[in-house]
Amino acid sequence: MKNIKYALAFGLIAAMMPYNANAQTQAVTPVPQTTSQNFFKDRKFYLNEDGSNFVKFTFMTQAWLRSADYNPGTTINGVAKNSGTDMGIRRYRVQMYGQLTDKVFAYSQFGENNFNNIADRKMGFFVHDAYGEYAVDKTRLSLGMGLSGWNGLSRYGSSSVGNIMGIDLPLYQEATNDVTDQFGRKLSIFAKGKLGKLDYRVAMAQPMAIQKSAGYNPAANISHVSSFSADPPKMQYNAYLQYQFKDQESNMTPYNTGTYLGTKTVFNIGAGGVYQKDAMWRLDDAGNTIYSDMLHLAADVYYDAPMGGNGRAISLYGNITHFDYGKNYIRNSGPMNPANGSNDPSVLNGGGNAFPMFGTGTVGYVQAGYKFKDNLIGTTTLMPYASVQYADYERLNDPMVYFDAGVNWLLAGQVSKLTLSYQNHPVYNTDGDHTGSKGAVVAQYQVFFN
Repeated sequence: MKNIKYALAFGLIAAMMPYNANAQTQAVTPVPQTTSQNFFKDRKFYLNEDGSNFVKFTFMTQAWLRSADYNPGTTINGVAKNSGTDMGIRRYRVQMYGQLTDKVFAYSQFGENNFNNIADRKMGFFVHDAYGEYAVDKTRLSLGMGLSGWNGLSRYGSSSVGNIMGIDLPLYQEATNDVTDQFGRKLSIFAKGKLGKLDYRVAMAQPMAIQKSAGYNPAANISHVSSFSADPPKMQYNAYLQYQFKDQESNMTPYNTGTYLGTKTVFNIGAGGVYQKDAMWRLDDAGNTIYSDMLHLAADVYYDAPMGGNGRAISLYGNITHFDYGKNYIRNSGPMNPANGSNDPSVLNGGGNAFPMFGTGTVGYVQAGYKFKDNLIGTTTLMPYASVQYADYERLNDPMVYFDAGVNWLLAGQVSKLTLSYQNHPVYNTDGDHTGSKGAVVAQYQVFFN
């Protein structure tokens, strides 16, 4: 009986095997070496044989350990604190995007920001991006719609956070971050493309309701100082153009690279703006409501290139931005703020590490970094950097100067990176006078699967 079973099994296998009339015995025909054998390659899942259609997944974590001096009057859950050490997840991202057909591209991203010991638990995960686009012309014009970072103003209004050079971004360039957008992303219709060496993006966005922004207080929303109007918002218009003199940068996604670590030679000059009619309001001396338009204009220059061989590279960035949020507008921000209160109403900053990051006025920003030769320390190398934000805000009597300097230890490029930085921010009283400054030492470990 066993012999019969073995014979039937052998016969079935033989029947399934192709027959080669020129061979002495039957054999399995070798599978052609096509992309079907490389279904997953270069971190992409290919959807066709030539690899032009694909889906890609990435993820990234940036974790912080920080020791900081806090603004005067800082409280944490009602307890006064002058300084402290904290840990947290500055950013976590998961991306899924792909060229689904020759003309259809889809992009989605979710994650969380600023998760620390005083943050809401199990509440921070949210959708960053969810949009689709159609290529009218593969290079010159693509149209898209959804929740996206195709914003205007300047280079780092939409930044690829996994390859920024410093420990953080020039966050002031995200002009409406979490006030009328979702962490810099906007519900919008956009057009983007390249006309020769001119890279462009334009978008019409519907601002999100100010009533849903963090810390919104309807009783304090309108005063003699300009703030965002609580009326249903009018459409917002965004644009950013950059002329790319050297190597061309990808515009597959809206997010601009911080540094290429010497793998490209990029020299760009850019300009952009954001406009929204009647975005702001305030009270005049008679108590009447005065509306004003929001208009921001910016210009910048970016240079990132190898220098001297053996992996050495330089990265330079400069920006000037004029913000018009209306009369005396000012807004504080503190990345992953370790505090949640203040018992000193005379301090304009509020508690923790917050400082007047945004305001009506003019801002200048410079950033510079230098990557040492490859294999400087074993198989690793270093990239020190420094950046300064200098702002002349209408609300403040003294200039606002914030600086950040540190060094990246590139353990495996941007895939594994340890950064140590020193940050210093100014403190102001409610009269707009500069009363001092506070510093922080921050260590960040980044792991990035891209």
